[in-house]
Amino acid sequence: MNNRQLLIALSLTLFLALPAWAQRKKATPAEIVPKATPAAERWQGYQQRLTLQQNSLVKNIPFRNVGPTVMSGRVDDIEVDPSDPTHFYVAYASGGLWETKNNGISFDPMFQNEIVMSIGDIAVDWGTGTIYVGSGENNSSRSSYSGYGVFKSTDNGKTWIHLGLEESHHIGRIILHPTNPNTFWVAALGHLYSDNAERGVYKTTDGGKTYTKSLFSNDKSGAIELAKDPSNADILYAALWQKDRKAWNFDGAGEGSGLYKSTDGGGTWAKINTEASGFPTTKGVGRIGLEVSLSNPSIVYAMLDNQDFRDKEEKKEEEDKVTKDLLRSISTADFLALDNKDINAYLDANRFPQKYNAPDIKKGVEAGKVKPLDLVEYTEDANSLLFDTEVKGGEMYRSNDGGKTWFKTHAGYIEDLVYSYGYYFGQVRIDARDPDHIYTMGVPIVRSLDGGKTWESLDNDNVHSDHHALWVNPKRTGHLILGNDGGINISYDDGKTWNKCNPIPLGQFYSVTYDMASPYNVYGGLQDNGVWMGPSNYEYSNGWQAEGQYPFKSIFGGDGMQVQVDFRDNLTYYTGLQFGNYIRGNSQTGDRKRITPSHELGERPYRWNWETPIFLSRHNQDVLYMGSNRFHRSMDQGDNFETLSGDLTNGGKKGNVSYGTLTVIAESPTRFGLLYTGSDDGLIHVSKDGGYSWTKIVSGLPQNYWVSNVEPSKHKESRVYASLNGYRWDNFDALIYVSEDYGTTWKKIGTNLPKESVNIIREDPENENVLYVGTDHGLYVSVDRGASFMAFDGGLPNVAVHDLAIHPREKDLIVGTHGRSIYIGNVAHLQMLTGDVLAKALHLFDTDKVTHSERWGMPGFSQWRPVNEPSQTLPFYAKAGGDVALTLTSDKGTKVFEATVKAEKGLNYYDYDLTVTDAQVDALKAELGEEKAKAVKKADNGKTYLVPGTYTVTISQGGETSTTNLKVDEPRKRPERKG
Repeated sequence: MNNRQLLIALSLTLFLALPAWAQRKKATPAEIVPKATPAAERWQGYQQRLTLQQNSLVKNIPFRNVGPTVMSGRVDDIEVDPSDPTHFYVAYASGGLWETKNNGISFDPMFQNEIVMSIGDIAVDWGTGTIYVGSGENNSSRSSYSGYGVFKSTDNGKTWIHLGLEESHHIGRIILHPTNPNTFWVAALGHLYSDNAERGVYKTTDGGKTYTKSLFSNDKSGAIELAKDPSNADILYAALWQKDRKAWNFDGAGEGSGLYKSTDGGGTWAKINTEASGFPTTKGVGRIGLEVSLSNPSIVYAMLDNQDFRDKEEKKEEEDKVTKDLLRSISTADFLALDNKDINAYLDANRFPQKYNAPDIKKGVEAGKVKPLDLVEYTEDANSLLFDTEVKGGEMYRSNDGGKTWFKTHAGYIEDLVYSYGYYFGQVRIDARDPDHIYTMGVPIVRSLDGGKTWESLDNDNVHSDHHALWVNPKRTGHLILGNDGGINISYDDGKTWNKCNPIPLGQFYSVTYDMASPYNVYGGLQDNGVWMGPSNYEYSNGWQAEGQYPFKSIFGGDGMQVQVDFRDNLTYYTGLQFGNYIRGNSQTGDRKRITPSHELGERPYRWNWETPIFLSRHNQDVLYMGSNRFHRSMDQGDNFETLSGDLTNGGKKGNVSYGTLTVIAESPTRFGLLYTGSDDGLIHVSKDGGYSWTKIVSGLPQNYWVSNVEPSKHKESRVYASLNGYRWDNFDALIYVSEDYGTTWKKIGTNLPKESVNIIREDPENENVLYVGTDHGLYVSVDRGASFMAFDGGLPNVAVHDLAIHPREKDLIVGTHGRSIYIGNVAHLQMLTGDVLAKALHLFDTDKVTHSERWGMPGFSQWRPVNEPSQTLPFYAKAGGDVALTLTSDKGTKVFEATVKAEKGLNYYDYDLTVTDAQVDALKAELGEEKAKAVKKADNGKTYLVPGTYTVTISQGGETSTTNLKVDEPRKRPERKG
C-alpha cells in the first residue's frame, strides 16, 4: 500500500466517525448549555471587528503567506462561464471565493473581508456578471463554519451587498431564474448545532429585498438541495434534510427529510417521496442530492444517504469463527473451548497489542479476571465501529416521469463510496447529451454509463479524495472540473487523467509549530491533508515544478493533528492523525514509530479527541505528554507511557462522536511539572507535581464550553490564561480569562473583542503585556494584558485562525489558518511597545545595517531582468497619525535625504530606497571631497544612492523628534587573484 492509499484508508477508517456505539454516561438533566448567538449580535460583532481594525496600532505589521499550496482545501462549489470554460469561480468551505481566467493556472481572491468567509454555494448571472454567494458551508463537518445569509456583487467581487437570511447560517443551493434577474430561490440549511426556524426553501421576486419561505418541515430540517427543470423555470425540485449535530452526537437523518416538487415557480410544494413513489420514506432518509437531465427533463436523479440499517440477511457473511456478536453472548465454558488460533485471529483482526494472546486470555477468563465481553469492549469506543455500522449508505434513485415514481438504479449497495458518513457528500451530475452518463461523489468520484446500474471510480492519479463539486461541460463530453478536499482538478478525458490546479494557499490547518533550524521550518496538521513541514522563508513560485521538488513535504497522512518538534536535533517530531493515532518520526530518515498508549484488557478504551493534544516538555525533551480523557506521560520519547490521572472530563455523553476528551495539555515554561489540561466539556485541571495529582479549577468559568487553549505564563509562574469556545453550540461569544493564582480564581479579559469564537490565546515570550488571540474570523492582539484588544491587518484575510506560535529567536508570529494556510509576521517591534514607548509621541526603532553594492540601480544579468533596487525598512511608532518629516544626515551633519511620510497612529513601516535626494547630491559631494565624491553618481535607473557610512535618521512631528542610526557598510570585496 503506497502513502496515498494509506492516507485514504486511514481517512476512511477514522474520518468524522459516526458509528453506533454509545457512551454510557447520561447527560445531566438540568444541564446549563450556551445559547446560540443571535444574528443581530453577530452583525454588531462585525462592526466591532472593523473598528478594531481601523483603530489598531498594529494594522501595518506586514504578514506574508508561506503556503503551502499543493494540498489545497475543501471546495464547496464551482461556477463556470458557459461561453469560456477557462473562466470560472471556486467557492471554498473556509477559504473564500476565487476567480480564474486562465483555466486554473492562477486565481484571484474575493469575498475575504466580509462578516464571514465560509461559503456553501454560489450562483452567477453570466449575462450581467452578478455573483451571488450563499454563505456558510453546506457540509455538516466538525469545522463547517456558519455564514450570514446571501450576498451579491455587481462589480466582480470588489464590493458586496448583504441580501438577508442571516439566521440561515448554512446555504445549500441558490438557483437563479433564467430570464428574471429579480427572482431566485435559496435552499437554507439553518443552524448546524442548534434548532431554528430560518431554514427551508425561500423565494424572492425583488432581488433579495424580501423573501417568502415556501417550504418548511421543522426546526431541525433545512433545505440542502434545489434543482430546476431546464425547460421550465416553474418546475423545481427540493430536498429537505433533517439533522441534529452536537459535539458528542450527530443524527444525520429523520422524518423531516424528503423530496418535494413545485410546478408554480416555488410558490407551493408537494412531497414526492411518498409510500407509492418508490423513494424511501423512513427515518433513515438523510441528505439528498438532485439533478435534472438537460436532454430529457423528465429524468431526475437523486443521490440518497440512506441511514437505515441493512437487514441481517443482507450483511456480509462473517468468515471469522470468533466475532464480536459471538463474544457478546458466549458463556465462559464455551469461550474456553474455542480454538486458540481462532481467538488469536480475532485479536489480529482487531489490532490488539502483541502482549495479548489466547492462552493468557483464557487463564484470565478462567480466573474471573477477564470476561469474553471485554474482548469486544476493548476496541469499542465512539470511533471504532465506523465499518460495523451497516447502514445502506449511498443509493442512486431515478425518476423517468418528473418525480412521480422512482426506482433504485442499482442492485445491492454501492460499496466504499460514502461509508457511514454520507452527510458529507450528496451530489449527482448528468452528462448534457446522455442521461445514462452520470456521476456521483463520495470518498471517490464514480461514474456510470448505464444509468446507475454499474459504477467505476474516476479517482485516478493526482486526485484527492472526498468530492463535493463537479461541473460537466454541456458542450464537450468528458470535460470535467472537480472540487474536493484537495482543491480543483480538471479532466478532458472523462476522468482518465487529471490536472491539479492548486497554485493558491488554501490549507485548512488545525495546528502549527516550528523548529530551531536556521532558517527555521514550520509544521502543521491539516484537515484531511496530513501533516506538512516546510521552510519559513518560502515565497510561492511555480518554479518548483521545473526543479522537481516542492519546498514543503508531507510527513504524515490522514487528518493532520498536533505537532511537537525536538529542538535538540530539529529532526525528531511527534504527530498523528485523528483520534489519538500518534507517531514519533524523523524528518530526515523517514523512520516512524507508533506511540499511542493503550488501555488494559478489562478497561474501557480511552476517549481520544479528534485533535488529540500532545506536548513536549521544554524543560526535558525526552518527556512527552499526551491526553485522552486521562493524562499520559512518557519519560523516554514516547516509547513507554504512564497513565497518571483518572478521568479529567465530565465522563462523556451518550452519542456517536468521541466526547468527554482532553483538548489541551500545557506545561509551565517556568517550572517543570506544573501542568494544565482542558477538556471539550469545559473542565480545566492543574497539577503541581508532574501529573500525579490534579485539581479542578473551573470556579467562576461558564459551563460546557470547549476549552480551546490553556496558556501558562512565561513571565509569572502562578499566571495562566484560558480560552473557551462555544462554536459547537452556535454560540460565538469571545471568551478569554486570566488567573493569577494557578486557576483558583479567574477574571474575564478581552471584553472589547467581537462576538467570534476563540480558538487560541498565546502570551508573548518577550513582553508580558502582549497577548495574541485567534478567532473564527481573524487575529487580535492586546498590549495591556487583555484589558483591550486590537486587530491585525497587514494582508490577513478575515479567515479562521486555529493556532498561533511565536518563534523565540526570530520573533515571528506564525499563524495557522483554517482556510488560507500559514501566515508569518514579525512582531519584534510590537514586543517593544512597552509603556514607555507608548507614552512617546514618536519613537524610531533601530534598523539593520546595509551592505553597499555597486549594482544598486543597475539591471540584472541581462536587460530583460528587473533593476536591482535596494530597500531598507525604517520602523517607527507614532502616537498620532499625520504627516511626519523624515530626514537622513551624514555623520558630519550634511542632509542627504528628506521626505514627508504619511503616518498612521501606531506602528509604521517606511520603505526607504537608500537614495540621496537630488537637491542634496552636491552637498554630499562637497562633504566627501573630490576623490570620494566620485562614488556619488547616478545609477543606470537615474537615482543616486548612499555611499558607505553611518547616517542619522530623524523623524519629526509637532515639535517632537526621534532618531536612530542607519549604517551602510563597505561593499563586499572579491579576493585578489595571485600574480
